[in-house]
Amino acid sequence: MCSMETARESVEKIIENIQRVFSGKREIIELALNSLFGGGHLLIVDRPGVGKTTLARALAISIGGETKRIQFTPDLLPTDITGVNIYIQEKGEFRFHKGPVFTNILLADEINRATPRAQSSLLEAMEESQVSVDGVTYPLENPFCVIATQNPIEIQGTFPLPEAQLDRFLLSLSIGYPTREEERRILDDRMERDPISSIGPVMDAKSVEMIKNTIRNKVHISDAVKKYILDITEATRLGDGILIGASPRASLALMTTARTHALFKGRDYVTPEDVKELAAPTLAHRLVLRNTMRMNLDANREAIAAVIDRIPVPRPR
Repeated sequence: MCSMETARESVEKIIENIQRVFSGKREIIELALNSLFGGGHLLIVDRPGVGKTTLARALAISIGGETKRIQFTPDLLPTDITGVNIYIQEKGEFRFHKGPVFTNILLADEINRATPRAQSSLLEAMEESQVSVDGVTYPLENPFCVIATQNPIEIQGTFPLPEAQLDRFLLSLSIGYPTREEERRILDDRMERDPISSIGPVMDAKSVEMIKNTIRNKVHISDAVKKYILDITEATRLGDGILIGASPRASLALMTTARTHALFKGRDYVTPEDVKELAAPTLAHRLVLRNTMRMNLDANREAIAAVIDRIPVPRPR
C-alpha cells in the first residue's frame, strides 16, 4: 500500500505515457486503467482499426508487463487459450505447455467470433486468475487483465457473448473515431516508425498491486453512496424496457470502479458524481433489453441514463 498522493502521481505518469502513442481521449485511457487497478477486465465494442491493440500494448509496456494477442475464430479451441499437456517421449511424461492466457494483458480480439466452448475457457481465468487443465490448477500472472474486443457491425459468423461472461467484464467502452487533428498526428507519428517503440515502463507489477491496495484500504465510500449504488442497480431490475437487470456482481463492480475513479481524481472518498460517471461503462454491457436480439451498448447506455435520471442523488450532510 502507498499514500494517496503517490498513487495519484503514479496514475498520472502512466496516463501521460500511454498518451504518447494512443491518440484516443483521456477518458478511454482512464477506463482501461480503472479495469487494471480495479482488478477486472475490459470489453471494447468498436470497429476495427481504432487503436485497441495500441492501447493494450501501451498499457502492458507502461507497467513493465507482457501482452499477448489471441485472434478469436470459429475453429479456436479452449486449449489454444489455456494451454495443453504435451507428451515428452524421451522422458515418458506429460509437460504442460502454457497458452497465451499466461500474460499480464491479454488482448482477446473479436472475442464473439469464437464458439461458446472457446469463450467459456476464459471464465475461470477472468474470475479466479487461474486455469485448470486435466485436473491441475495453474495460477496466472499478476496483474492479469483481459482486454476483449467485439465488432458491433458484423454479425455473420459470430456468437453472442453469454450474460455470464459479459458480467465478468468490469467495464465496457467504445473508442470511436479520432478527430481530424488526432488522425493527422497518427499519420505524422507513424511516417518513420511505430511510436510505441519509444515508450518504456513507468511502474512495475508491485506498484500496480500497491495502488490496488490503496484503493481498497484508503478510498472511503459512505453508506449514503452505497445506497445510491443499490438504488441504481435495483432500478435496472424493475425497468419496464429491461429484461435482465444488473446483478449483485454489478453492484460490487460499480463500487469498485467508483472508488478507483475517486483516486484518479485525487480524492480519498467517493461522491455520487463518481457513481453517475461510471454507471454506464460499468453496467451497460450487463443489461438485456426487451425485444432485442443482440447487445446494443448505445441503447443500454440510454437505459442506464434514464434510470439515473429517476434516482434521487444523495446530498452531503
